Order: sequence, then structure tokens, then C-alpha cells
Amino acid sequence: MSPAEVARRLGAAFLLLAALSASARAEGEPGRFDHYVLSLSWSPTYCQTAQAEPAQCDRARPFAFVVHGLWPQYARGWPEFCLRPAPYVPERVLRGVLDIMPSRNLALHEWRRHGTCSGLDATAYFTTLRRAFGEVTIPAQFRHLDTYRTVTPGEVESAFRAANPGLAADMIAVDCDGRRLTEVQICLDRSLGFTSCTEVDRRACRAARIVMPPTRGG
Repeated sequence: MSPAEVARRLGAAFLLLAALSASARAEGEPGRFDHYVLSLSWSPTYCQTAQAEPAQCDRARPFAFVVHGLWPQYARGWPEFCLRPAPYVPERVLRGVLDIMPSRNLALHEWRRHGTCSGLDATAYFTTLRRAFGEVTIPAQFRHLDTYRTVTPGEVESAFRAANPGLAADMIAVDCDGRRLTEVQICLDRSLGFTSCTEVDRRACRAARIVMPPTRGG
């Protein structure tokens, strides 16, 4: 291979790498996404894990569904860690979401990983997170459990759909760890209306039956 041919091929490879790098940066551009996923964690399941935090899992605070996060998503895939370092979150903002997202560490993690991709500042992001949570009605039967309950993922999904008119089957996914309910994920458009999200729906729990630990069981 002649020196000219080597130079030509190296130049082409450099241009390809530059294009791929630019594409990767664009995919992580704050504010550039298609829809949100509001992830609602079944707190009693989390409180049975090794990562459980006392702030969320103290028996005096019997949380049921809480906010895991509000995640900007593409139609396929998602951006994350769009700003490094992540901008500062005022302490009053963190304190202001602890009633629905009862872990300061989780709130900070979610801001760094997902919130920085929203195109919003920290105050606006957590305000949007609260608004998104307010758009979803938690089914009455899942606001408090005194004992363990065995359910199917379909029963949980149907209960959420019945409590939220307009929420279709391809807009919600029930997640599990194989034997316990972990989360319910609901897709919202940028105006926080329900929207289709086939990729999220495809990742739903496939277990036949799952357990919901009681709200005071953590």
C-alpha cells in the first residue's frame, strides 16, 4: 500500500471516528429526547434489599409507591449524565421532594444521571417530577398493604389503567425482580400526558405471579 493510500485511509477513519463522536455527544445533549418515563418504585420491595436506606425504610414511614425517577428517553434508548459535573441542587429543592422521593441520595443520583438530560435546571426538573407524579393516580388498593399480596403483572397494570383514563397498554410497564414487584413505569410526553413507548413496554416483567411486600414490611 502506497503512503498516499495509507494517508487516505487514515483520514477516512479519522472522519468516521469524529462523526461517531459527534453523534454520541448529540445523543447526550440536554433537552434532546422524545418522552419521559416516570418510574414508580414499590418501596417495600426496595426496603428488603441490601441497599435500603433508613430514611426511606424506617417502620415509622410506611411508603407504598414512591418516585424512583423521571427519565428523559429516546424512542430507542436514553441519554444519561448529560452534564459533568452536574449543576448544584439547592438544599431546599432536595428537601421539597422527600415526601414523594424519600431518599436524598437517590434524588441527587437521579438528577446527575437523568435530570441533567432534561434541559431543565434542578429546580425546574424536580418541579416537573412532582407534576408528573401528580398526573398519575395510584390505585386505591395499592396505597397501603397490611399483608403480603400475590398478584399478576397484568392485574397491577389493569389497576393503574382503570385508575388513569387514557393510559393504554403500550404506555405502562410493570417491572419485577423475578418474584417481587419492583416498579411501575409510565410513559409521558413532554407535556406530561400519557404516551406510547413500545420499547419500555417490551421490557416489562414476564413472571406469571409476583409478590407485593406490605408497606410496613421493610
